[in-house]
Amino acid sequence: MKSIHRDEVLDPATYERARDFLLEKVIAEKRKRRLLVANEVSVLFENRVTVLSQIHEMLRAERITSEEGIRHEIETYNELIPSEHELSATMFIEIADKAEREKRLVELAGLERHLGLWMDGTMVRARFDARSLLPDRTTAVHYLKLPLGPQLAERFRQAREEVEIAWVIDHPRLSVRTAFPPHLVRALAEDLA
Repeated sequence: MKSIHRDEVLDPATYERARDFLLEKVIAEKRKRRLLVANEVSVLFENRVTVLSQIHEMLRAERITSEEGIRHEIETYNELIPSEHELSATMFIEIADKAEREKRLVELAGLERHLGLWMDGTMVRARFDARSLLPDRTTAVHYLKLPLGPQLAERFRQAREEVEIAWVIDHPRLSVRTAFPPHLVRALAEDLA
């Protein structure tokens, strides 16, 4: 998947005028790409549409207008674009109550090492950014890569309903295996095409 280029990023005034329309489009895209894994965990599989939206929203929220700042945001968020034979995901721990969330993040220390994609008998462990590791807790947001490789990527592209694809968490304090619905498999198969 191609990275986001500078000429794709709208200037603030143009983005503001188009924002409602663009957000409607990205919300529809995210709906196809989100997986509720557990009551407190969801995963969003990233693509160019989701990443470009994140860049625009960050530039808007932080009021970044300098060319250097814009290029920095593009470079930062381009890390979420999946490479060839790879999926990219952002996993969220979603607990509204701050005290409960903090307690749960401590309980889930090391969660990053217990994530992956199960497909037809093969487990692909998620790669995570070691810069975000904390010694005594996990974080509420995880940026992950799933390196499928050419053979598994091809199997994914050809996947039909009889092929089991699931998100797996095998942490001692949270163990879950959530099957991908057909619409998510189709969206990710398109990413891998």
